[in-house]
Amino acid sequence: MRRPSYVFVGGLYRSGTSLLAGLIGQHPDIGTIEGAPVPEQEGVYLQGAIAHTARHGVPGDFAHDPDQHLMELSPCNTLETATRLTRDWDGWFQPGTPWRIEKSPVNLLRARLYQQLFPMAHFIFLVRHPLAVSRATAKWSGKTESELLEHWQVAYQTAERDLSYLHCALVLRYEDLCAAPAQVMDRVAAFLALDPAPFHRGLHDVHDGNARYLDAAPAGPLPEIAGRLGYGPDGVRAPMAEGFACRHVFRSIREAVDP
Repeated sequence: MRRPSYVFVGGLYRSGTSLLAGLIGQHPDIGTIEGAPVPEQEGVYLQGAIAHTARHGVPGDFAHDPDQHLMELSPCNTLETATRLTRDWDGWFQPGTPWRIEKSPVNLLRARLYQQLFPMAHFIFLVRHPLAVSRATAKWSGKTESELLEHWQVAYQTAERDLSYLHCALVLRYEDLCAAPAQVMDRVAAFLALDPAPFHRGLHDVHDGNARYLDAAPAGPLPEIAGRLGYGPDGVRAPMAEGFACRHVFRSIREAVDP
């Protein structure tokens, strides 16, 4: 019997990844982690194959650590790692689904390794306005707004460079998800070649939480990559640059995601 394929969701803390993963996990063809005694049902806490200590995945900091950017040449790129990840996670997912979703912020910087371990994996990355992320993260971090903005830039610049190595990747904006949730979830359905109807449940609970974080001007300029992602100082101003378009091995899927 064919093993389930993984959908890995990644994005910085406070970017809306839990919201997105919850919407995706409603689909009956997608298995989710349930009942785990860990924050936000994140699989990174439920495995011992790849180190995830209290020093890993620190909000506002982890993207600065080159050892947390896992790629093809990582020592973790082994059959043993893939086997242990599968074994450690198996007990937390309901059986019998063709897909499994795993959401952890650090997935943003692990996609290239995960693609080696799980060649059929699909990746969905969520990005949110850098000021909203930085100001929402401040209560968890002793860093300044400027330092948190720099971390946002480093994280998404790294992810942007990684995109060209990925067979199947979709970049979404939190703001688009909140403004047009049905349209965004239809894109997710097309990306995974699934019936979109189950994704439409619960969309009335999607609300944009940016306003309270964007009521004050930034102390300095926004990160350079923010413009390529379509952000201005006060919110979304433009579509994302072409480099963030859907990636998939099948042209038919790419065209279904973005007709």
